[in-house]
Amino acid sequence: MEKRRNNLKVIGNIIIGIIILFTFSNCENDYQPKPRGYFRIDLPTHKYERFNVPNYPYSFDVSDFARIIPPRINPEKYWINIKYPKFKAQLHISYKPVNNNLDTLLNDVHKMMNKHIPKANAINEQMYLNEELDVYGIAYKIEGSEAASPYQFYLTDSTSHFLRGALYFNFSPNNDSLEPVIEFIEQDIQRLIESFEWNK
Repeated sequence: MEKRRNNLKVIGNIIIGIIILFTFSNCENDYQPKPRGYFRIDLPTHKYERFNVPNYPYSFDVSDFARIIPPRINPEKYWINIKYPKFKAQLHISYKPVNNNLDTLLNDVHKMMNKHIPKANAINEQMYLNEELDVYGIAYKIEGSEAASPYQFYLTDSTSHFLRGALYFNFSPNNDSLEPVIEFIEQDIQRLIESFEWNK
């Protein structure tokens, strides 16, 4: 009887061993972690209309997907926000008249850019010159997953007008996942710059 029990134990252990062996032999040995995925973002087609408000010192093309509203905090004359509600993004536009203070205004831009350096992987500059319309400026693309503002620019005629733009999102930045949206809005900003005019 004892011998029979021992034989059953041995047979049971062999069956369990075969099951375990069979289970592990069917597992894939070439597992690789998958790259992090992000939600798919549906982007609208680019269409533009002219922003040209009476008495404003500037005009430009703006996406019909965006809304233009005055800023809520410390609004100054001719300041606007271009909102992208679906993306929870805003392009803050500020305007200052130039009155022997161009160096100060440019230094302010550089100070703002320097604040992004600790979180930025790179800051790429693109110069804009339109001598016919007296529009000169620089656009800054700020790369880095935690950069607070991925895109900024300024435009001036160097004698009378100075305009600055900065793109912000209304949540903690993760610019890797936002890259399609940033590129979409970046195209709108480039259109804004290329179509920009100072109003007489």
